[in-house]
Amino acid sequence: MQPLRADHAPAVLAFERANRAYFAASIPDRGDAYFAQFAARHRSLLDEQTLGICYFHVLVAADGEVLGRANLVDVAGGSAELGYRIAERAAGRGLATAAVRAICARAATEYGLTTLEAETTLDNAGSRAVLARTGFVVAGETTLDGRPGLRFVRDLRAEAGAR
Repeated sequence: MQPLRADHAPAVLAFERANRAYFAASIPDRGDAYFAQFAARHRSLLDEQTLGICYFHVLVAADGEVLGRANLVDVAGGSAELGYRIAERAAGRGLATAAVRAICARAATEYGLTTLEAETTLDNAGSRAVLARTGFVVAGETTLDGRPGLRFVRDLRAEAGAR
């Protein structure tokens, strides 16, 4: 897992385009504007990362292909929102679980966070399983893009103490 950089832009765009329909089946679609304005958005994300507002990461194969993303957004007060997505062709191999474990460790040890939150729709059994396997617990109900979902939370203080 690598922190997002400017030179990741072409591979991230290819990843998002190739997996758009796959992702839209279980999470809200990014919309056409995301793709039309990708270059400006990518620069904006890098600016947010520099400011410590968000931390973006990519899972990159040896050939440079992006296989997944794991992001921490809305960083404030020791907390952040976790988001992740894995390419359809890489799904089912434990990559999401490994990425979430890695981002939790990094959140605690490198970014000094104590709590992570995440959300997923009820029909996204894979994401619910990843969150459960990685120590997240259900914290309540939510609605995502008009679909029922669950909010999860994870206390990172044990990881921070392991430094």
